[in-house]
Amino acid sequence: MGRPIISVRGLGKRYQLGATPGHDTLRDHLAHALAALQRRWRRRNGEGAAPEPAGPREIWALREVSFDVMPGEVVGVIGRNGAGKSTLLKILSRITDPTEGEVRLRGRTASLLEVGTGFHPELTGRENIFLNGAILGMTQAEIRARFDEIVAFADIGPFLDTPVKRYSSGMYTRLAFAVAAHLQPEILVVDEVLAVGDAAFQKKCLNKMQDIGRTGRTILFVSHNLSAITRLCQRAIWLHQGRVMRDGPAAEVASAYLNSGIGTGAERTWPDGAAPGNTVVRLVRVRVRREDGTTCEAVDIREPVGIETEYEVLTPDKVLVPNYHFYNEEGVCVFISHDVDPAWRHRPKPCGRYRSTAWVPGNFLAEGRLTVNVAISTYRPFEVHVHERDAVAFTVVDNLSGETARGDYAGKLPGVVRPLLRWQTEVLES
Repeated sequence: MGRPIISVRGLGKRYQLGATPGHDTLRDHLAHALAALQRRWRRRNGEGAAPEPAGPREIWALREVSFDVMPGEVVGVIGRNGAGKSTLLKILSRITDPTEGEVRLRGRTASLLEVGTGFHPELTGRENIFLNGAILGMTQAEIRARFDEIVAFADIGPFLDTPVKRYSSGMYTRLAFAVAAHLQPEILVVDEVLAVGDAAFQKKCLNKMQDIGRTGRTILFVSHNLSAITRLCQRAIWLHQGRVMRDGPAAEVASAYLNSGIGTGAERTWPDGAAPGNTVVRLVRVRVRREDGTTCEAVDIREPVGIETEYEVLTPDKVLVPNYHFYNEEGVCVFISHDVDPAWRHRPKPCGRYRSTAWVPGNFLAEGRLTVNVAISTYRPFEVHVHERDAVAFTVVDNLSGETARGDYAGKLPGVVRPLLRWQTEVLES
């Protein structure tokens, strides 16, 4: 077995909240010394010491993280916000130093952690391509050999000689990803920046990352999109509160994360000011529900299940179409459903709050965990106003009882869906 290209041992990163320790200036030193003398004088004269100033509070973003990545592996990193994912990538990218432990990287590393990382705003797109290439250790000849591919992938040809400070966030992202992906580093570190681009660009980037993985280069990919993790990565690392909860095959780790209750749940509500959307429509609430109106995390395979979305229309005269995207534990899209309610088909919705529910019939879904992406679009012209990935999740279970059960077999059946079909057997000859 070869040597790992990334080796992490006992990695920890500690941050301090509140006051910072130490005294950087002479004035700080003098103030601290005078305060200490004053406290001692009060104690000697029986006046009681003034309370010590509250010290800084420590928080460990990472603790005792250890793993190896072999050359050519594509590894996903998952976990809730604040789990330590971005801190891990910043340490691997040498942006920040660890508090404890060590990291060994055996190869050139390209990082795409934030929109425009490593770009100089006053330089043009052309100049930033060469600047980023030089930072990655590429020669000018190597950069020139791939220059046309980078420009074509980023699709910024008309703006190539424009300072990047005038680029939109989408143009920034396209160029940054194109540079990182085409200059062929041995290690590519990618955070959840692909969410900035449009759907077509995201698909283009995911396809490019698949191609990079096939060439034997190593990728570390952080994302909340579990379908992208299971589609791109053979392996996943689940972080929770700065520690490694699980490390193994991507589908198994994603399933464990979802089933733990730490990941996406059966109901999600957004407060005012934090709801996803735009000036046209914003989400308010999404949940998984039974016919009796109760929210459910687990669904009997025989019963219908509804996905209910409440949303607020802010701009009138738009024909809005809510739609749901269902994904299984392997990240496979099971099916997509659009709102076909005849009462609102081709009709614009006035401003106000609405609730749309799609019902999946019983004896249709296969057993297992499903996550649901929620989107609201207009079709003429086509525009996605909100797309919330992994909005809710639920588990389909079979209790193997009753006339509509699948018979005496007790194992899990393969397949994306598991419809209960009508069978008929005729005696042709006795």
